Amino acid sequence: MGPLTERPTLPTTLAADPREVRPLTGLRLFAAAWVVLFHFQFTHGALLARVFGPGYPVVTTGAMGVDLFFVLSGFVIALTYLGKLGPRPTGYAAARFLWARVCRIWPVYALVTTGFLGWLLLKRWYWDIGEPAYQNVQPSLGVLSWLRQLSLTQMWTRPWHDGASFVGPAWSVSAECLAYLLFPLTALVFWRLRRMWRPALLLVAVALMAPESYLCFTTGSPYFLLSWLARIMLGFGSGVLVYLAVREIPRTRRVRRAAGLLAWLLVVLVFAGLAYGAWLGPAPEGTERGGVVLVLFPLLVAALALGGSGSWLTGPGRLLSTRWAVHGGRISYSLYLVHVPLFEVFWTLMERVGVLRDDGPLATALAPVVFLAAFVLADLLYRLVEEPARRGLRRFTEPRPAAPARPGTVSY
Repeated sequence: MGPLTERPTLPTTLAADPREVRPLTGLRLFAAAWVVLFHFQFTHGALLARVFGPGYPVVTTGAMGVDLFFVLSGFVIALTYLGKLGPRPTGYAAARFLWARVCRIWPVYALVTTGFLGWLLLKRWYWDIGEPAYQNVQPSLGVLSWLRQLSLTQMWTRPWHDGASFVGPAWSVSAECLAYLLFPLTALVFWRLRRMWRPALLLVAVALMAPESYLCFTTGSPYFLLSWLARIMLGFGSGVLVYLAVREIPRTRRVRRAAGLLAWLLVVLVFAGLAYGAWLGPAPEGTERGGVVLVLFPLLVAALALGGSGSWLTGPGRLLSTRWAVHGGRISYSLYLVHVPLFEVFWTLMERVGVLRDDGPLATALAPVVFLAAFVLADLLYRLVEEPARRGLRRFTEPRPAAPARPGTVSY
């Protein structure tokens, strides 16, 4: 018998290897930072306005980072759970999925929501501020409102997201929870689409983002009656379809190189689209014409998922897969929740404490410190609350210790 020859390793697919896609985790950091920049622009001060000036097209469209999160969420949930929930309906699998989602998002959400309610009540009582939150529509600060928000259902019966949550951006967390609740049912439909022609799936994924993209380009605003519902359902569904389109594609060297180059092209097109929207000037209802780039988000997620973390020249996945970017992606949920409460405390002190007045030397010096403090506080929340609470709650349904995770795995 001749010498044994080692069989070459076959390229993996996302369907066969549903582990963490590190470039997509890293992309979460940039999506969250985009939202943080958008909200920080409302900090008073001429110096800050001059700093943000060159980045105007990016900063003013930061609300679109939420839509990028929705697409990413649909992709990652499908990657992790579609194969478990899609083939046939089982109450046990659905219950485990929903409990995993509760363990992941509820503890830090409940802490930040309750803590910020205390701050708003303090403002109302101590400073006698009738409108304590920096929102166009004030949230109700009663016990029933608090309980409704703790149940993560505050958006489900509201036509607009304004005033729905103590923490303004938390409306999207409630919207996400609705998508999670429906996923055990929608997974049955999505699973049966997995054999469709891949380009058709990708085309539909892009088409789902087209209505909001067109609305942003023509009116400058993504908001309309029940827009929150349309944004989560279309964005989340788009992400699931992107996963279905790429799940069986072998990630050969040629595929990774082509996907990486496509990802670079899409990044350039995103920034060009934002700049073009700003160059067109304000639209009738707002200034977010650059939201036309929403149709590129599904393609970007697909390219990064297939491109992996190759060389710098063949794709942005290398940057997004660095340790600091991946860790930033993991703390992005805490960052998303905590940045507005921190900013609102700073804004209140700027209004009420004379030494922190607009354009004063102390306020000017503290502004970048507060911005960076949001990331530090998010890291602490992730390490001390979000991740320990998730592990602790999961033990209620997994009493036996799990085997050590393989390198590169993450719990979603």
